[in-house]
Amino acid sequence: MKTLVTVKRVPDPETTIRVKPDGSGIVTDNVKYVINPFDEIAIEEALRIKEKSSGEVVLASIGSKIVSEQLRTGLAMGADRAILIVCEQELDSLAVAKILAKIVEKENPDIVLMGKQAIDDDANQAGQMLAALLSWPQATFASKVELATDQKSVQVIREIDGGLETVRFLLPGIITADLRLNEPRYASLPGIMKARKKEIKEIPVTELGVDVTPRLRIKKMEPPAKKEAGKKVETVQALIEALHTEAKVI
Repeated sequence: MKTLVTVKRVPDPETTIRVKPDGSGIVTDNVKYVINPFDEIAIEEALRIKEKSSGEVVLASIGSKIVSEQLRTGLAMGADRAILIVCEQELDSLAVAKILAKIVEKENPDIVLMGKQAIDDDANQAGQMLAALLSWPQATFASKVELATDQKSVQVIREIDGGLETVRFLLPGIITADLRLNEPRYASLPGIMKARKKEIKEIPVTELGVDVTPRLRIKKMEPPAKKEAGKKVETVQALIEALHTEAKVI
């Protein structure tokens, strides 16, 4: 069983994000970067599948060479090897999906595990687009994954607006991980030492023959408006009046 897991480098969720004065992007000085939390959950699930059924866990990421830092973290968790598609420019979701499709064709995995979305742009598009490009079945927002004993199919419980939905499909297929799928493990010291010797294969994006011309352009970024302080009222009637006339919520 070979599982390919996508990894994106994103700002640490605990980092304070500041928008540049001209609105062209965020201030990156002193910003700590980590594996996208949903991708970290996907790595953990791939490792659990490997522990139950043996096989290989391969990580794949797109970006500059500095992304190897996050790939090393994934390797320290227990992944076997990693692929870095070296690309310096910003990519939209379709370009990412096209690049990943080429990697899937080269690696021929049984399962592609991805985070349901990246916390930097919250697009929630790459997994669905990749499934469409490959014509593979997919299960998004996975909260539980159960591999069949013959390893030819998988059952996934999905989190949807109305509750939970169970889907089954034959492999190969794509699964995107939701928050409650698992609790990612910490990289152990032996794992960190072993990760130094594991392979990270670098592939220039130009070698894949993919058109990465962006179809989406961010015109301007703005910080969220500051929230106004609340106010106290003396009576329930005054509260109702304020909600009706000022907040206009009733």
